[in-house]
Amino acid sequence: LRDAGDPVELARAYDREGADEVVFLDITATSDNRATTIEMAAHAAEELAIPYTVGGGFRDLAGMRTMVAAGADKVSLNSAALKNPQIIEEVAKNFGSQVCVIAIDANFEDGNWICYLNGGRVPTRRTLFEWAAEATDRGAGEILFTSIAHDGTHGGYACDALRELHRQLPVPVIASGGAGTMAHFKAAFVEGEADAALAAGVFHFEEIAIPELKQYLSGEGIPIRL
Repeated sequence: LRDAGDPVELARAYDREGADEVVFLDITATSDNRATTIEMAAHAAEELAIPYTVGGGFRDLAGMRTMVAAGADKVSLNSAALKNPQIIEEVAKNFGSQVCVIAIDANFEDGNWICYLNGGRVPTRRTLFEWAAEATDRGAGEILFTSIAHDGTHGGYACDALRELHRQLPVPVIASGGAGTMAHFKAAFVEGEADAALAAGVFHFEEIAIPELKQYLSGEGIPIRL
């Protein structure tokens, strides 16, 4: 983990540069037993023109209702949904499936993609494809898949798993974990057939500029919002 600065200030810069959406993930909220700050969500609502998602530490519908009321367009669930899958149905029923993003942290082990809790710290008995299918059946509107082994490596996304998710699921699949070059984004869309690609470090530390990335992807024939 590296401190990249104030999250809302970074998000505001990405908004100006042309990012389509921003995702705030408090990656230690569950393991530290705290809820994501409402103040940050409210501040983001004041500063951003683009949609944003907030995830980390949600345990019940009340916390998510407060976050949506503060301005969040979507909420991302990971550990809470794995522990209590019915919460997905509750979110979809109360806010609509478009609000419910299921984030899945998984690692490829002994021939299977194993899902993890608590920001990739605790393995479960659930596997990526069956869990993603159940989450979608219960009302999830998007699947945000992060390959733990790829995350932070700058070595590219887990395109094989992304492609399988895209072909199995009726909802958008977001690629996460591994972006290091603009070609990696292209591979996520072409080889991985992802509907969207999320990245953090390459943007936070100015290794890739969003306008240049969008121009590159457009030039490679990938439909992109310029």
